[in-house]
Amino acid sequence: MPEGTEEALSERAQLLLKALIESYIRDGQPVGSRTLSRDSGLSLSSATIRNVMADLEELGFVVSPHTSAGRIPTDKGYRLFVDTLLKLKPLQNEEIDDIERRLRKDASNGRALVQTVSQMLSSVTHMAGLVTLPNPHYVALSHIEFIGLSENRALAIMVMNNREVENRVVQLERAYSTEELRRAANFLNEAFAGRSLPEVRASLLKQLQETRQTMNQLMQDAIQMAQKVFETPGGERVGYVIAGETNLMGFAELSNVDRLRRLFEAFNEKHDILRLLDNCLRAQGIQIFIGHESGYQILDDISLVTAPYMLDNQVVGVLGVIGPTRMAYERVIPIVDVTAKLLGSALNARK
Repeated sequence: MPEGTEEALSERAQLLLKALIESYIRDGQPVGSRTLSRDSGLSLSSATIRNVMADLEELGFVVSPHTSAGRIPTDKGYRLFVDTLLKLKPLQNEEIDDIERRLRKDASNGRALVQTVSQMLSSVTHMAGLVTLPNPHYVALSHIEFIGLSENRALAIMVMNNREVENRVVQLERAYSTEELRRAANFLNEAFAGRSLPEVRASLLKQLQETRQTMNQLMQDAIQMAQKVFETPGGERVGYVIAGETNLMGFAELSNVDRLRRLFEAFNEKHDILRLLDNCLRAQGIQIFIGHESGYQILDDISLVTAPYMLDNQVVGVLGVIGPTRMAYERVIPIVDVTAKLLGSALNARK
């Protein structure tokens, strides 16, 4: 937006734009001058309203669909609305209490907590909710044990952050006895307990490169097992959990089958959305991407509202809501903001 564009709009133009966007968000239909006259509360003739709409269209805030005499907002119009015209609707105390109750239910398990939050965001907003898993740099190994399985496999039982339990089945190069597995686990617990998973992986690689020739058999066995447990295909990028994608099918502007197919593919492949969320991790507070602002063509009809959540005063993840550009921002923004704060509080309380 050129500098000063919003200041150049008269108060009347801003009120009409606000009324138009609120009407379109509510009904999903192009807005005509008669509706604007009624909704804006201004005593203006239809001719005056049409003139103001023509000015707003020339400035790029609204556009006229070919099949209608009414107008709809552009991404630029939504951006002005969100930044300067929007009045947020704070959550009621009972709504905040309800979110807290849901989070307490799964407070003992971080992954379950993330899943609960994504589903809750979806059910409350009737759109798609997503939450990134906590950054692995803030997930510490507390304890590990191995149980032998058939066909040279072992079950690794890991306790993270002193309370979360995660199980992984690993394929080993040979069969190990119960005693060998116990000794390997003891070695790893002494060497790596309390360290983050990326630190463990880096240390394993370093030890293998530097001391392979001088390692005793116990160290070699333990480190080879640990490599299998802690290897992470695809690198260090943080994953996310998404819920309620099918809710997006209920919005007419997103109901095109081909568009939905490509959007769901983007959710499944995750690359573009993860890059967008990576940017949110480095930002402060609420972030709103409207349509083309995301930089990814598949998300041109989508808005994403995100907020970071924190552990020990450090941003460890992001949560948000995905919906059409005509989402009810005045409600979605407070929901995302409050939920991020409550998720951070729940994670800190688990320590």
